[in-house]
Amino acid sequence: MGMLEGKVAIVTGGNSGIGKATVALFKKEGAIVTLVARREAVNQAVAEEYGVDYITGDVTDPATATRVADAVYAKYGKIDILVNDAGQPDGTKAAKNCTNEFWSAQIDVNLNAAFYMCREVLRYMEPVGEGAIVNVSSIGGVYHCAGAAYSAAKAGMIGLTHNLAIQYCGTGIRCNCVCPGATKTPLFDPENFGEQDKEMSRITAKHIRLGLDMCSAEDQANAILFFASDMGKSVSGQYLVVDKGMCI
Repeated sequence: MGMLEGKVAIVTGGNSGIGKATVALFKKEGAIVTLVARREAVNQAVAEEYGVDYITGDVTDPATATRVADAVYAKYGKIDILVNDAGQPDGTKAAKNCTNEFWSAQIDVNLNAAFYMCREVLRYMEPVGEGAIVNVSSIGGVYHCAGAAYSAAKAGMIGLTHNLAIQYCGTGIRCNCVCPGATKTPLFDPENFGEQDKEMSRITAKHIRLGLDMCSAEDQANAILFFASDMGKSVSGQYLVVDKGMCI
């Protein structure tokens, strides 16, 4: 315990799934946490459960990123950690089935939102030359085994991570990426996962090892903690696949 003692952290998508597990673990390790998500009532419940702050907002809106970064800095005088976990599955939708609107929405939530948050938080990290950014991508971003839009967005997340690591190489600002495989979160509940593209699902299933147990949200949070804490202080520009070997 205490690996993040006194560190000020922002976790997007922090009211459920991997984000919620990350909020709980960071709080346990001594961090001062602000979760950011859209659902006010759920945010309040999670914040009360773990004794953390929350800000309600849509991270696909650049104004939300500015508001969050400014509010956290104004309250605590620093921002040490940013975890970009907010995301949305795409039902393994093939390219031919993606409308313009669907494609844009997927890129917005799974890539643009992380960029907005990184850009605004770096305004406060850069002057002091310290900070850790952890972006949550997916095995879809590494092996491109999800839908077309999701795979493209999550691959972009890895590219953004590497680019930021290059920009801040030699400073105390690090940027890394966790790439979860199938994980037991509400996103995998039938009512939330959306209509599956059965044709695309059959195609991608040929390229992964089926029948393995799913990872837990806590498994992913542990990987995020590694990159956010001093355990990963010499690591930047890297991605870590956490999938129990599904895509070996």
